[in-house]
Amino acid sequence: MSVHHDAVALVALRDDRVSVDEVLDAVRHPSCGGVALFVGVVRDRDHGDGVEALDYEAHPAALEAMVRTCQAVAERTDAVRVAAVHRVGALRVGDLAVVVAAAAPHRAQAFDACRDLIDTLKTETPIWKHQHLADGSSEWVGTP
Repeated sequence: MSVHHDAVALVALRDDRVSVDEVLDAVRHPSCGGVALFVGVVRDRDHGDGVEALDYEAHPAALEAMVRTCQAVAERTDAVRVAAVHRVGALRVGDLAVVVAAAAPHRAQAFDACRDLIDTLKTETPIWKHQHLADGSSEWVGTP
């Protein structure tokens, strides 16, 4: 797949709120009739345990890994533009943790690229989640 020079529209790690509108606006393109978004939200349960809050920590190379992933997804899919923003730091239940988007000429292409983007980011980006559970314990998720 050919990559437009501006295919990677936005990539960021932030310790403040993530904006769905910002990510959506970043991928808009006149040739694209489909835009797919994935929004990851902190939930109150994980594997049957109550979750009170969590902290995301990122390796110093995490942003570079996100950029590489966005570039790779743009190259292997029909996406014209892609974007990804992940939050780090302390989050509460209901907070947005990650927003990714892909824009493509048609909806199926946008859905496929968006799924590829979030799935690859989850496996390739060194970001770790420290969950604080309702019973007072805590656990790390996604650590090597």
